[in-house]
Amino acid sequence: MPNTDPGERLLRLLEARPDIARALDLVADFDITRRDPLERLAVPSGLPLTPIAADGTGGTYYLVGGPDQARRPVLFTDSEGCGTLIAEDLAEALGIFIALGFWHEAGHGFPLATTEQNLRESEPDIDTIRADLYAATGIRPLTAEQARDLLLAAAARTAPDYVATADFPGARPYHLLFAPPRGIAGGSRAVGATGR
Repeated sequence: MPNTDPGERLLRLLEARPDIARALDLVADFDITRRDPLERLAVPSGLPLTPIAADGTGGTYYLVGGPDQARRPVLFTDSEGCGTLIAEDLAEALGIFIALGFWHEAGHGFPLATTEQNLRESEPDIDTIRADLYAATGIRPLTAEQARDLLLAAAARTAPDYVATADFPGARPYHLLFAPPRGIAGGSRAVGATGR
């Protein structure tokens, strides 16, 4: 069956272009050279999880589902037992990363102007880096507001089908990484009450 997931094309691009992969890691702490998660995970939907990158704190990014799916959501789990969907597919995730950089801060409600200022202090050449990333990946540029809204909409769909659990008997589900936004369907406050 032919591969229909555009995320595979983007992964191959990042593997073939270390300069672009490094720029993405610099901006969003998304390192495709580290794909060994801290533990094996499963989600209630039963879909396979494919680790595709890690961050500098032990967090792991996964594609959820098989490569024959047209769109595979991106799940992020951290080393503290929290997790969240961050995008509908890898292209959307990269668009969020490029627009926001410090996407964790935006997801936790930090003002977008503050996250952008922090990013510019950390990476003074961010405009050039963003332009290079957009040109290389062909991803449609997003405003910070659009990127945050996509991130939070994906996060609100995490429960119940994408709540990660370590793949061993008696493991408790991961907590949601972000509090579900008010008024967005699909969020659940029950995950944190499961006892982790």
